[in-house]
Amino acid sequence: MIEKKGSILTVREDIKVFDCTIRDGGLVNNYHFSDEFVKAHYETCVAAGVDYMEIGKNVSPTIMSVDEFGPWNFCKEEDIRRIVGENNTDMKIAVMADIGRSLKEELIPKKDSVVDMIRIATYIHQIPAAIELIEDAHAKGYETTVNIMAISKSFDDELDEVLAQLAKTPVDVIYIADSFGSFYPEQIKKLTDKYLKVAKATGKQIGIHAHNNLQLAYANTLESMIYGASFLDVTISGLGRGAGNCPLELLIGFLKNPKYKLMPVLKFIEEYIVPLEKELDWGYSISYMLTGQLNEHPRAAMKARDEKDTNYREFYRNLLVD
Repeated sequence: MIEKKGSILTVREDIKVFDCTIRDGGLVNNYHFSDEFVKAHYETCVAAGVDYMEIGKNVSPTIMSVDEFGPWNFCKEEDIRRIVGENNTDMKIAVMADIGRSLKEELIPKKDSVVDMIRIATYIHQIPAAIELIEDAHAKGYETTVNIMAISKSFDDELDEVLAQLAKTPVDVIYIADSFGSFYPEQIKKLTDKYLKVAKATGKQIGIHAHNNLQLAYANTLESMIYGASFLDVTISGLGRGAGNCPLELLIGFLKNPKYKLMPVLKFIEEYIVPLEKELDWGYSISYMLTGQLNEHPRAAMKARDEKDTNYREFYRNLLVD
């Protein structure tokens, strides 16, 4: 039987609120956030008591065009320091490394960087490269996490083998990533138990990164937390790719730890998110719901949304045929 960890009336000191607004939100506008927006977001996270802020990706400019993408897709040291300075706060700074797009040769040592954590995003078939990057980042002094993407498409024995391999690495946190927003709480409960058994045996922690295709990102985050996940990914107002993510304001409104403050988040929403909603489109929609229900990559929903296609019955028929 899977045991609950704590209760809704207790404070769990192992919980880390991890804000991904700039990184996941950057997938909506190709990382063209202004310095003013990113600075205000950084100050909001500090004031709200957020534990980690993911300021973007460290994609190599030799692989993706700097003309097409904004600075937060590349996260050069000088760009990050322009926002956070020396980051003389309790909050840690993270960047995400995509396997196949981030080069370990371009990762400078931690002693020369204001970044604290490297987050590795990998598909199962890329695990050898992910392990290599984990080991390199640790050798350079960083904390690390690994997000195993698209696990809803993997077989149990395949995932078990991957977790066993990752358990032998120095990675600090292994993430349950609901890439397609297709999991239900009962499935998240079972995955949390699976990941925790591996993590506990090797002194690691687990995290949850949920997408909102089925309007379950918040519920799934709480479910994973209740059964032992420690690192909880959120974005302000759910800003993120497609259907978006678990909203920060919902989570810290639930957590009983007095270190987390809601008022700074509400201020940022008023001043920055409300205007942004007039420019960018994200969050739950029927097309994203349908890809989530069918456990399909949301690329078709992205295209339909970009084209403002609301012929949902035809969209559904096409998904069933494909």
